[in-house]
Amino acid sequence: MTEKELIVYRDIPENSILKDMTWLMDHYTEHESVEKSRTLLYDCMHRLIEQAAMMGFYGNLWHCYLTDLLVNNENAYSRACEIRGAIGGTIDELVLHDISAFRKWFRFDFSEMCDQLYVREFMSLTGYRRPDEDSHVYNTRIRDRICSLSCELGSDASVGEEDDESSSIKMKEALTLFYKEYGVGRFGLHKAFRVSEDKDGEAVIVPIRNIRHVYMDDLVGYDEAKRELIDNTVSFIEGRPANNCLLYGEAGTGKSSSIKAISNEYYDRGLRMIEIYKYQFKDLNSVISQIKDRNYRFIIYMDDLSFEEFETEYKYLKAVIEGGLEKKPSNVLIYATSNRRHLVRENYSDNADKGEDMHTGDTVQEKLSLSDRFGVRIYFGSPDKSEYDDIVIELAKRNNVNLSEEELLGGANVWEISHGGKSGRTAQQYIDHLLGKQE
Repeated sequence: MTEKELIVYRDIPENSILKDMTWLMDHYTEHESVEKSRTLLYDCMHRLIEQAAMMGFYGNLWHCYLTDLLVNNENAYSRACEIRGAIGGTIDELVLHDISAFRKWFRFDFSEMCDQLYVREFMSLTGYRRPDEDSHVYNTRIRDRICSLSCELGSDASVGEEDDESSSIKMKEALTLFYKEYGVGRFGLHKAFRVSEDKDGEAVIVPIRNIRHVYMDDLVGYDEAKRELIDNTVSFIEGRPANNCLLYGEAGTGKSSSIKAISNEYYDRGLRMIEIYKYQFKDLNSVISQIKDRNYRFIIYMDDLSFEEFETEYKYLKAVIEGGLEKKPSNVLIYATSNRRHLVRENYSDNADKGEDMHTGDTVQEKLSLSDRFGVRIYFGSPDKSEYDDIVIELAKRNNVNLSEEELLGGANVWEISHGGKSGRTAQQYIDHLLGKQE
């Protein structure tokens, strides 16, 4: 069986390792194809190793590859399982057809192929030991779960006869449980995303592979503000009423870091973050339509949001938040950070009695109405000297800076004067400066 005979799991990348490996399984014994087969097998080895380096995989790399295909294949069955777990009906029977094909690929004994083609190095990939480095794609928890699932599927596949249906059922049950616990595809296996365009100019949501692993406990100060943000977010992921949230205030006070922290903090509870820029606001409806029926809670995140007079993108945002005919899905909230409380730049001329605008009050209300649609507005102000000193002391303690408190705070005072004033960012930069000087 080849990948072309799959039914439910049919969406396999065109230039996949699977396509080449199934060809090898069918043709490696043909004398006229020996050289082509040798070359292709070496190429597949290279690609499996490259994938292992990227994903952090270990163990049987062929099994890891097959498992990765299964957990990332978004289809009618996998999407239903991530919501309801095991399902019945005709599609459940059709999935067994596909699983039986994967079972044969899991069971395949490569020893004869390696002997025939004199490529015995391939067998080393069945017990691959990874270098001491993390995955560049998955977090450690997901990576390890995929590797353990590959072992489980490989074990289930090896039980029974070639056409043993009970083994295929065991594989399906293990895969179904993974879908229910972790989800499927990009939304299930990644925590943060950005919006891009495909070749046709349509909005697509793509994973962010490398994000900062900051947590709430890493952020010093602003306890009340962080608590308000956490309370709103927890209400959201638990399915209770929650509000769109605006974090505003001075630069460097931890607004963006707080958003990143909740993305890491609540990923295990089904929270996902999608970052979008204001030039992409026209795609907001398309983005929401792609996520509204998924079994996750999505925060659409807008960093450093503000608009000048001539920028009209904020009208797209207003319509999406509350103003359109279509109700915003219950699994979507909008979080934004800004240095401006009212987001849209206001001028004194807006309130002037003269000018071409006959209804100046309407003009002002038009500009204020955007921020009013954020039900939770959290202020992050610059710390006073005492708060700033506390932040510096705590950061120094966490980073093992070997200075007396007097020397530490004296340097911090000089540093903030020449580096933009008191803020959490300034304090962190000062600590980084000290760490760079330590031997």
